Amino acid sequence: MRKIDQIFLYGLIVIGLLTILYVLFADAIDGLEMGFFNPTTVLSFLLFICAAGFILMKLTNWSEIVIIAVSVVISVLLTFLLYFFVLLPLASAEVSTAYTNESLQGQVAKVIVPIPSNGYGEIIIETVNGLIAKRATGFDNEEINYDKQVLIIEVKDGTFLVKEYVPFIK
Repeated sequence: MRKIDQIFLYGLIVIGLLTILYVLFADAIDGLEMGFFNPTTVLSFLLFICAAGFILMKLTNWSEIVIIAVSVVISVLLTFLLYFFVLLPLASAEVSTAYTNESLQGQVAKVIVPIPSNGYGEIIIETVNGLIAKRATGFDNEEINYDKQVLIIEVKDGTFLVKEYVPFIK
């Protein structure tokens, strides 16, 4: 095995281990991200160089200089594709689909099971993540019919206290 083969192989092993460590501890290192030069792109760039170099050393009879140059070009292309088609879309994706009942206060919902006076019905809330169905009762124990729009006033013990919604019109 030539010296350059060993460098590529050891590089693959070390950078692979660093990548695994980064995946495990990424939240602790998030402050290091600086645009295109974040740890993910740097590690992937180096990993692609080592992988391409090792493969080219085994499969071709090219000189070491040509193999290193071709490996760098391959790595730049693959890192570019990874960054713009995987990492950027993931970074701009919605961080969480979680919500709390309290975060739904003040929103308008629709009654899907009529709410009797002093009783419970069901409302449906339309969010960017889909539809959420919740148990509801009238805020002043009033009756609210099916298909009426309601305003969520408060949440008490998992039950949404609602009032019939009357849009403000000038």
